[in-house]
Amino acid sequence: MKQVKPIVSTVPARHLLALGAATAFLLLAGCAVSPAYETPTAAAPQAFKEAAGWQPAAPADTLERGPWWTLFGDAQLNQLAEGIDISNQNVAAAIASYEQARALVREQRASLFPTVNLTGSGARSGGGGEQQTNNNFKAAIGASWEPDVWGKLRAGVTGADASASASAADLAAARLSAQGELATNYFSLRQSDAQIALLNATIDGYKRVLEITGNRFNSGIAAKSDLLQAQTQLANAQIDLSSQTRARAQLEHAIAILLGRAPSDFSLAVAPWTLTVPEVPLGVPSTLLQRRPDIAAAERRVAVANEQIGIARSAYYPSLNLTGSYGSGASKVGDLFNASSSLWSLGVSAAQTLFNAGATTASVDAAKAGHEAAVARYRQTVLSAFGAVEDQLSATRALAEQLALRQQASSAADQVEQQMLNRYNAGQVGYTDVVTAQVTALSARRSLVQAQADRQTTAVALIQSLGGGWHVPQAQ
Repeated sequence: MKQVKPIVSTVPARHLLALGAATAFLLLAGCAVSPAYETPTAAAPQAFKEAAGWQPAAPADTLERGPWWTLFGDAQLNQLAEGIDISNQNVAAAIASYEQARALVREQRASLFPTVNLTGSGARSGGGGEQQTNNNFKAAIGASWEPDVWGKLRAGVTGADASASASAADLAAARLSAQGELATNYFSLRQSDAQIALLNATIDGYKRVLEITGNRFNSGIAAKSDLLQAQTQLANAQIDLSSQTRARAQLEHAIAILLGRAPSDFSLAVAPWTLTVPEVPLGVPSTLLQRRPDIAAAERRVAVANEQIGIARSAYYPSLNLTGSYGSGASKVGDLFNASSSLWSLGVSAAQTLFNAGATTASVDAAKAGHEAAVARYRQTVLSAFGAVEDQLSATRALAEQLALRQQASSAADQVEQQMLNRYNAGQVGYTDVVTAQVTALSARRSLVQAQADRQTTAVALIQSLGGGWHVPQAQ
């Protein structure tokens, strides 16, 4: 690299004015080195494939994003969800990252302005014998500035600003993820409560059947195998109850962690399960690109990569630096501010790389490849988003159909179980038929509870896939 040394001005003022005018001309003639940014194209179908028969929200921009969890009508969930922003540590980390990104934007913007320094020094020197002691005091104020002739600094600011926007989208994604996980865990916990209540009722019924079977065995009416089967049925149900109790405890611990609390200090009492499943209005698929925070973050990172190309290209051009200082030097502190002791300087320096074996070109090529990779990641994020919505729409429709069938199956299985018990007590069937009916009935009941929970958790997943919830504005 060939370095042009700073030139300290000793020329008349009119020449300094000419130098300033030339610098201003360079600034005005400066050109941006970053390519013109365009949002990358991505596949955006006209409609969701799995949304046949659904009524899309039109226009989508009349629907406001809000606390979507309130759509489920559960007061306990509403209270818990409000604590996510305050206590969740992943959200707190995302907030800190966003603040860091905003600080970097301010730091980059500061590079567009001159740097001003104030310096001062004092020294005392002398020698042995009759040598005189000397004092030397200096005070000066100086400034340096790198004019952004080629747009490198502006590219850095633009890139930092895009990065901050990506961090803001990451924050929204972290918040939405934590809220969705909380809602899913909460509904799973309420499902566990329902399963536990169901198993407790089943165990009570099995105990009564065991007592009846024991009486029949003691009377010589029933075989011992009937008694053993009744005992096995009861033990298996009690094992299922223990497993479900453990699952509930784990869900309660997970909710505590989401809220930033120690599991030992948090508990959720058993409460009625609100089975509300909201109808989620759909916008046209293209609105998904505007609503999903992960898509927004991916697009902003494409903009960052675009500015990196400009920063790399700026190495092809010389860098300029303007310096100036004013100060004074004297042997006495009191003389520092006399006009006769004042000193000043004004200089300009330039540096240009003449040969670096293609390193600059390689850096530009690397930046271009990074931009292409960011575009590819953006497009993949878009495709994954559309796929997630289609999956949840399909699941929502299927679960709605299954729920009605599960209710029919559970009702029929309950009737068969009761009929088999009556027939067994009348001596018309063997106990194996009773066991089979009991197993079928319990499985049908538990499947019905699972289907009810699946509908709610699928609604949560659909809301997340669409980038958040909607509240239809109230009529004025």
